[in-house]
Amino acid sequence: MTATLQYLFDALSLGSLYALGALGIALIFGVMRLVNFAHGDVMTFAIFVLVAPTTEAVAPLWVGAWSTPLIVITVLAVGAALAMLSEVLVFRHLRQAAPATTMMAAFALGFVIQNVLLALHSSRAKAVNLWPELNQAVEVWGARVPALQMLMIAITVALLLGLAWMLRYTRAGLEMRAAAEDFDMARMLGVKANRVILVAFAMSGALAALIGLFMVNQTGLVDVRMGTPMMLVAFVSTVIGGLGSLMGAVLGGFLIGFASTALQAWLPLDARAFRDAFVYLSVIALLLWRPNGLFITGASRQRV
Repeated sequence: MTATLQYLFDALSLGSLYALGALGIALIFGVMRLVNFAHGDVMTFAIFVLVAPTTEAVAPLWVGAWSTPLIVITVLAVGAALAMLSEVLVFRHLRQAAPATTMMAAFALGFVIQNVLLALHSSRAKAVNLWPELNQAVEVWGARVPALQMLMIAITVALLLGLAWMLRYTRAGLEMRAAAEDFDMARMLGVKANRVILVAFAMSGALAALIGLFMVNQTGLVDVRMGTPMMLVAFVSTVIGGLGSLMGAVLGGFLIGFASTALQAWLPLDARAFRDAFVYLSVIALLLWRPNGLFITGASRQRV
């Protein structure tokens, strides 16, 4: 029973990371039909504000030395600001372009962000000691669970509930839902395209930065390419759920989290190194059954 609970918390915490990443991608795809492959690099850039400066002259300005609320607010704000800046400078000018063009622009933007970080910080991973007390285990029904896992699950649930409320009861949420179903019709009914898209990018960037905070607490390291694997899994999660479906993206993230944890526990020791291969084999099987994902939305139509 104790081992089962441990696996459950492992799966829920891993699924929370994937679900938040997939949600950030689905928010953008829903209103722009854009798969933002720079999403992981936005996460990396936001989290690099925690890297300690190399000179003592600017040490007091180091974000990692601030209080916890200021650290969280600053990192989330950097992620949201960078995402909005990318929309204004790059994607806004490509709304009439073919999907392949916007996809290539997103790839190019990701490489630009990576190389800016390489120029500033080099390719070596940097150690960041952020809130080490969260790695201490707490006892939950007999299982020893790191406090960080509990926090990740609680924050993810709270965010999902808050997002569901926003989409249902706020003007911005209603406009995003309308745009996700039929962008042309929403614009004809008075929805401000620029505002809706900026809100979606801001939320996506903040979610990416939050994932970065969780990951740096788990590993204690910040790396220039740390966002790429997360972006891949998040994209696969959105495809599983159905591109443009927020609920599907969340479900897809949790499905991959549970599958990864279950295979890590059940596979023979010699086969665990190939866990990801088994995960993606199951993804192929699922897509052969449901080629358009678990949920089909109006986001499958062309956007402008």
